[in-house]
Amino acid sequence: MTRQHGTAPSQRQLRVGEEIRHALARILARGELHDPELFDVAITVTEVRLSPDLKHATAFVTPLGGSDMDRIVAALGRAAPFLQGRIGRELRLRFTPALHFEADRSFDEASKIDRLLHEIEREGDGGNGG
Repeated sequence: MTRQHGTAPSQRQLRVGEEIRHALARILARGELHDPELFDVAITVTEVRLSPDLKHATAFVTPLGGSDMDRIVAALGRAAPFLQGRIGRELRLRFTPALHFEADRSFDEASKIDRLLHEIEREGDGGNGG
């Protein structure tokens, strides 16, 4: 799912996305998934973005503890129909959006930027002569 450039999500998209994020977190915390790839893996749902028509929801996830992110995302993709049904029952939405999962790499990007900034700072300190 891609977001139109220059258009911010509507209040409804944000509200429904947040409700779906909380519902997903509850379902994952209860351990209702029986996929061996997801057994004993703590997963954080960092954000859910909805398409403007609210028919597609992309959940950004990150596994805790350094699990293989691509393997986890693939397993969640296989479980998407089950999770969509659970969310539909839990939230009682008129239409439950189709779920898609993506790895949330924002933490990796933030760490990379932080590391680069520290390198620049160290180079600046070393070049001043003390």
